[in-house]
Amino acid sequence: MNPRAIIVFAKAPLPGQVKTRLSTALSPARAAALHARLTVDTLRLADRLRPAHVYLYGHPDVGHPFFPALARRFSLTLRPQRGGDLGERMLRALSEVLCRHHHALLIGCDCPSLTPDTLRQAFAALEKGRDVVLAPAEDGGYVLIGVNRPLAPLFRNIPWGGPTVLQETLSRIRSHHLRHTLLPMQWDLDRPEDLERYHRLSDNRR
Repeated sequence: MNPRAIIVFAKAPLPGQVKTRLSTALSPARAAALHARLTVDTLRLADRLRPAHVYLYGHPDVGHPFFPALARRFSLTLRPQRGGDLGERMLRALSEVLCRHHHALLIGCDCPSLTPDTLRQAFAALEKGRDVVLAPAEDGGYVLIGVNRPLAPLFRNIPWGGPTVLQETLSRIRSHHLRHTLLPMQWDLDRPEDLERYHRLSDNRR
């Protein structure tokens, strides 16, 4: 099996349960449709890194028909996210995948600024012996994490969703003497003001 793996985390596109911070700009149905489109775009991105193996981890499970349809369309491995908070779900997914692959990247579906070159840079850093690679986000978190082995301290008791996620993660990296690489800054599509930015980016990529 290919030494490289890409894990994509995605939620089922349920109105009222995804992209809720866009509620002042989009109806629940339109927000769910946007989330579905972002998920497809993310899987297209991952598909460009083939022969890296692509895994789609669905939340809260993979029972929604959206997930098996994507698995057929992109010929990927579909699995449910398991665990309590986001950190536990991420750690479990990485632990499962790294039993079969040497290098794993984990990304979400909220970052339209990610490019194939960014993912290639992440894999290159891991292949050169870096323990961790991160793509920081403007909101204080990160949109990509790559590792060669499960590193539990980076995922436990982190204030997920807050502005100090990256800072706390880097503190853990330093305290455990891990070698890391920071990739260029990225941005999430979370707020109404991000929509115009997203539309401009989409127009430029056509």
